[in-house]
Amino acid sequence: MSELRFVHLGFGGDAVEYREAWQKQREVHAARFADEIPDTCLLLEHLPVYTAGRRTEDSERPLDGTPVVDVDRGGKITWHGPGQLVGYPILKLPRPVDVVAHVRRLEEALIRTAADFGVRTTRVEGRSGVWVLGDPVEERPAPAGAGGLSLDFDPRVNDTEFDPRLNGPEYAPSNAGQRREDRKLAQIGIRVAKGVTMHGFSMNVNPDNTWFDKIVPCGIRDAGVTSLSYELGHDLGVAEVLPVVERHLRDVLEAAEPQPREVEAESVAPARA
Repeated sequence: MSELRFVHLGFGGDAVEYREAWQKQREVHAARFADEIPDTCLLLEHLPVYTAGRRTEDSERPLDGTPVVDVDRGGKITWHGPGQLVGYPILKLPRPVDVVAHVRRLEEALIRTAADFGVRTTRVEGRSGVWVLGDPVEERPAPAGAGGLSLDFDPRVNDTEFDPRLNGPEYAPSNAGQRREDRKLAQIGIRVAKGVTMHGFSMNVNPDNTWFDKIVPCGIRDAGVTSLSYELGHDLGVAEVLPVVERHLRDVLEAAEPQPREVEAESVAPARA
């Protein structure tokens, strides 16, 4: 892949409103499609905002009517805000684009970033993003008020409509670390238009993760969220993580040799005489 250019849109007191960054993505996307600029990754922090991808269900949105920005990326609902490093890699890839391979490359860069800070992460089959795996079920603490019952009695196991937002803080996504469950460190949601990628990833560095408790993050009811600071047990700033993310994105994306997605040829029935 060609050299990757990084553009910083704003951090901290200069955090960027979501719609402003979305418009900037469109402008950069059009310029990249026209080969006016090289592959470009926008990096920033957002002001607090909930965004919903195309697959978001009504039951996953905030119950109190908090506004949500509906966007044209894949995936479901998530939150962006201070303490979270957001990246929008806008890359031209061979068509038809292998979207899964692109997501895997982003995951790899973020897994390497977490490892550099001493946090072991991985992928979870069927769930995009970067995860800290929880303890085996039998070793996890029982939820508060469960009377010492095994987590085999966890209502989420068999109730597909279980809503953690209505069942107290012991089931809140932000408390997944205390429950020693699987918890997501970085979210990924993308869109591809005309062979050029948009949207991207967000990595939780030191945000207030209780923002996630108003929604069903990424539509996942049986896991939660975490941050680098929580896993490390001490505060870490976005400014410290930013150059590490850049280095690994550059290493992974520039070294990649993307291939078009394989398309199976449709069988054609022989014509009848």
